[in-house]
Amino acid sequence: MIADLLPGIFKLVDSLLGSVNSAVAAGNATAVLSILSQITPTARPTNIADALSKQSDVWASPTRRTDFFAAVATQVANGLILDGTLNTALTGSLPVGENSINNNNPNPSSPIYPKKINSDAPYSLSEDVLRKAIYIPSGFTYGAKPPVIFVPGTGSYGGISFANNLRKLLTGKSYADPVWLNIPGAMLVDAQSNAEYIAYAINYISSVSKNSNRIAVISWSQGGLDTQWVLKYWPSTRKVVRDFLPVSPDFKGSTLANALCLNTVGGPPAACDPSVIQQEATSNYVASLRKNGGDSAYVPTTTFYSSFLDEIVEPQQGSGASAYINDAHGVGVSNNEVQVVCAGKLGGTFYDHAGVLFNPLTYALIVDALQNDGPGNLARIDVNSVCSSYAAPGLDLDDVLATSGLIPVAGALILGSPQKMLKEPALRAYAS
Repeated sequence: MIADLLPGIFKLVDSLLGSVNSAVAAGNATAVLSILSQITPTARPTNIADALSKQSDVWASPTRRTDFFAAVATQVANGLILDGTLNTALTGSLPVGENSINNNNPNPSSPIYPKKINSDAPYSLSEDVLRKAIYIPSGFTYGAKPPVIFVPGTGSYGGISFANNLRKLLTGKSYADPVWLNIPGAMLVDAQSNAEYIAYAINYISSVSKNSNRIAVISWSQGGLDTQWVLKYWPSTRKVVRDFLPVSPDFKGSTLANALCLNTVGGPPAACDPSVIQQEATSNYVASLRKNGGDSAYVPTTTFYSSFLDEIVEPQQGSGASAYINDAHGVGVSNNEVQVVCAGKLGGTFYDHAGVLFNPLTYALIVDALQNDGPGNLARIDVNSVCSSYAAPGLDLDDVLATSGLIPVAGALILGSPQKMLKEPALRAYAS
């Protein structure tokens, strides 16, 4: 892995990787953060193809990396990030501006709290707190165009998660009106609390948008898992969500979740963030979601995932993929493994956990789903043309680097998060 690095950064990374792994072994998050802050990229990819090739070298050469934070350090050293965002995350000053968690939004036009319908799960958080997490940009039309709610993943906020990919592409379109969630704690607290923000946002945006029943939800990573939890336990949301479009979701959890904690092979379990523990494949949270029909879609659902190489979620291959969702409720489902749909083409090559956000197939099918009833349909798009590029039309190298850089940013936020636990949070009464 080290030998494949750019020559100008070989010595730099070689000297730091041992320090990263030693700090991980000692459970010293402060030391790992300090090392990350010392790494300054000395080179930059020259184009998108070069960026994806180098990203593959970092995470999948010669085999899958298991030293997550050392791989993050290597990615940063390779210039596979717009490092201004990482520096902001390292200093703890990220949740401002488009990532603000303290937004001033108007009252809904009709009551949706404490419950919209009697069968909804109860909230543990106040309505004021829930409402402040919704970021509504100044150009939002409040129902003149169909609203799209963006839900971020673990160790991220809605502002940075989608700014350089799907939100950029959908802004200004007649069939999409983006808003997004900036959940306090960067989706690292109890996933059941994260889900409350999503449930409230869906019914809130519907209410302020002339009681629209044409809400679409686009999620990344844990955002998909928690949105499915919402659709199961807050049935009122099913009446207003017409499309659920999860990117790299982990509906079955992940066998790699422990890599995000400061665990060492053969060592004792390390304390970790609540939602990370809940995303382990064996968690009670995942089991509760999937029982009694929760492994199937509740609204038209189009999933997107990469079998090569999701460094965060495994398995992600075929119908056994964590992202794969069933259709026992008969609402309409389209599961899309980009390497299968785009086999032999540029859009079916290397995409990591974040890279699926800029994959051209992801964008094409999202547009198709937003413009038609039901899930995205491959028969309505020109697959050969769509799959002929590495990134969706309208995205450039900076967008690809910013999106790929979401993984180091998430790593930094995970390391700096103060809420560490050894055991999974207890299931709430409504889900027990």
